[in-house]
Amino acid sequence: MLQFVTEKTSVWERLKNETRPIYLYGMGDGAVRILSAMRSYQISVAGIFASDEFVRGHDFAGYPVRKLSELEAELDDFVIVLAFAVSSPQMIDRIRALGERYQLYVPDVPVIGGGLFTPEYCQEHENEIQAVYQSLADERSRQIYANIINFKISGDPSYLMDQVDSKDEIWNRVLQPTTHEIYVDLGAYNGDTIREMLEYTRGKYHRIIAVEPDKKNYKKLVKFVGDTPSVQCYQCTAWCVDTELPFASKAGRQSAVAADGVMTPARSVDNLLAGNPVTLLKMDVEGAEREALWGASRSIARFAPKLMVSLYHRNEDIFELPLLVKRINPRYRLFVRHLPYIPAWETNLYAVCEDNGNTQYAE
Repeated sequence: MLQFVTEKTSVWERLKNETRPIYLYGMGDGAVRILSAMRSYQISVAGIFASDEFVRGHDFAGYPVRKLSELEAELDDFVIVLAFAVSSPQMIDRIRALGERYQLYVPDVPVIGGGLFTPEYCQEHENEIQAVYQSLADERSRQIYANIINFKISGDPSYLMDQVDSKDEIWNRVLQPTTHEIYVDLGAYNGDTIREMLEYTRGKYHRIIAVEPDKKNYKKLVKFVGDTPSVQCYQCTAWCVDTELPFASKAGRQSAVAADGVMTPARSVDNLLAGNPVTLLKMDVEGAEREALWGASRSIARFAPKLMVSLYHRNEDIFELPLLVKRINPRYRLFVRHLPYIPAWETNLYAVCEDNGNTQYAE
């Protein structure tokens, strides 16, 4: 049994055993997924509420959307199930304050794919989870990893607030970028991570390749890049081979490979690079990280670029992706970090190989 996994009862079982009224806080895709899971566990939902300023007398999923202030005036006690993502300091503080007044859960539902991260699921993948835990390079990574697993089972948001990192800590202490990076950005969105990297390299780099499949995001990316030298943008999705895939465009970063999407070009990193080096590689590709890693496997094995890989889109990402990175190149040191976010989004793998020899690619 995994000694660092202290939570033995799933959030769903806890909710099923509740005698107090249960209210969902928030609307959207996350709420739909949570409601579906609650129905499968035969968990009774008393209603849905939103922050007072967002209530306009509308319904969601067959429930009238109520104000938080109304519930607080009517009920002595109730259980809150958070059903939307929170990242701003103000909203995180609000959730923390609500959790001090009421029992508050944040069920973990996958962004992509099905299934739930229950104690049974954890036990089924015990060997893989233990292997990742033992392979992590520092105690902070092990603590964060343990917290994420315990959060996924319990839905207790305190696990996400206990160990939080800043972008400064990640860039300056883990990634330590140079001024001559050859950066491949998979899921480049509107250029936000390119902008972020340049802040830490004083605007200097050797070459940038940006991949973004969503049409609207790609236009923003191209506008951001402008005539910046040595930057190539590709409107395609990242995959294990060069092909075409159905791709569904959604708001913001939520676009993803999906059966009901429009056929879109897909490229592998190895073919994009055509044997040329890469020193820094980011993968935030909405559930296609496994395929993207395979598509970059020759480059990862040969050049050992610093890696930034999202670990939160699919249930299996938290153990499958770190093990795949070590399989492709065993020399990597693995780190896990979590940026301020509820639920466990922005939990990322950072892989660094100290002898990758980046300096040889400088001009």
